Amino acid sequence: MIFGIGIDIAKTSRFEKWVRNPSILERFFNPKEILKIEGDAESITKNRMSALCQHYAARFAAKEAFAKALGTGLVFDLRDVFVANEENGKPVLFVENSAEEIFRKVCPEFERAKIFVSMSHEKEFVVSQVLIEI
Repeated sequence: MIFGIGIDIAKTSRFEKWVRNPSILERFFNPKEILKIEGDAESITKNRMSALCQHYAARFAAKEAFAKALGTGLVFDLRDVFVANEENGKPVLFVENSAEEIFRKVCPEFERAKIFVSMSHEKEFVVSQVLIEI
């Protein structure tokens, strides 16, 4: 049974200033999501900047989509929801700490819940969808 579904879209250019400012990234992203940048942010090539912006935009949209699927809005620390990829590239959404506490409160069958996430990039936009099944 579907407990909740959420979707969010983000414009990648919004994240360029985030990529150039590590303190912003640290405020919104789990350390497991933050990519290492060789050199300083000013030396990033246009293609690399585009890829970094897509990376962060898709993950931020996944956090928003998760909040919508829960039906709570963003009432948890955004760093407590993060996306990692399996070896084959499949994205997996993880929930911990404050986000897990809220998830447990609002989802009567938390222990059985499965979270599915899908992310897609198209030039200047990304979209992420989250489905929670119980």
